[in-house]
Amino acid sequence: MSTASLFFFGSYAQGTSTVLKNDRKIANNSLEVVARFDKIRPGNVAVSADGRVFATIHPLGAPNEQLVEIIKGRAVPYPSAELQKNGKAASAETFDTPLGIVVDKKNNLWMIDMGLELGRTRLFSFDLKKNQITNTIEFDQIIAPKGSFIQDLAIDESRGWVYLADISNPGIIAFDLSTKTARRFSGDKALQSEDVDMLIDGKVINFGGKPARVGINPITLSDDRETIFFGAMNGTKWYQVPAKLFREGADDETIGKSIVKFGDKPVSDGVVTDQHGNHYITNLGGFGISKLDASGHLQDYITDRKLNWPDNLALSKDGYLYISVNQLYTTPAFTGSSDAGKPPYFIYRIKL
Repeated sequence: MSTASLFFFGSYAQGTSTVLKNDRKIANNSLEVVARFDKIRPGNVAVSADGRVFATIHPLGAPNEQLVEIIKGRAVPYPSAELQKNGKAASAETFDTPLGIVVDKKNNLWMIDMGLELGRTRLFSFDLKKNQITNTIEFDQIIAPKGSFIQDLAIDESRGWVYLADISNPGIIAFDLSTKTARRFSGDKALQSEDVDMLIDGKVINFGGKPARVGINPITLSDDRETIFFGAMNGTKWYQVPAKLFREGADDETIGKSIVKFGDKPVSDGVVTDQHGNHYITNLGGFGISKLDASGHLQDYITDRKLNWPDNLALSKDGYLYISVNQLYTTPAFTGSSDAGKPPYFIYRIKL
């Protein structure tokens, strides 16, 4: 992996441990293993309406496979082995460095490929009935300039809009699927990192000899798709802004003035928002998942040492929370030396 790629991954880490009141006791054995990875690290996870589980493989380890389906606990290349990089140089004919994936309400799978080696950011959609790519959208250099790390996304399937977060050039990208046009919102303070460190077992996790400061990372939508939620990885605030401002072409100043704090959050990697307005947030320093409810009350939902860097979350229709866990802070990009990870890595689930 190139030095530039490692830099953007390395910037993808630090925050502050948060200790919260736990209003619900959850037994550690409530975590069910969905998939075990003995060599590669899962990145993000998504679950279809009929319970199929998909995961990207985190690019930090330069994996042969980039997108997999979990079948009977095994990671199977999806939708085919031919679309995986398989150790070869980046190509327009294969996936490059994807991370963010989500299944929309119409049961389509979406994936954002950051293109860290290829130099081109692409958005893919998949028909899960036919198991094939239905759309490939490439963003130009104005929307996704060199060095972008566009790794999370949220889909408004009824209106045909996609909202994406760029953490290295902090901004929100809004893409209109009907017109194939995009706009970038950036520069606002809410998109930037706060001056907080992430502590794991009392130790600040460094990159390049100093703590990174990472801006907007997770981005989600309300169930009616009218509200965008987002927050910085190195941040303690969860924000909201009306999605219609992007759809109607409001200028940056108007959007910025409309951003308000919804509630508090721990320093986190992934977030998922449910149909009731609850936000489940990975708590990196706390080895757990926090819950920010619809009234703005934050609490620990589950803490478990097994959740050693809970990277990303997904919700299933039958009421399970899926969690990818990959010890990301132990990779060379963070340690500055060898990989200190202790396999296996996991995708877990827990009944809500």
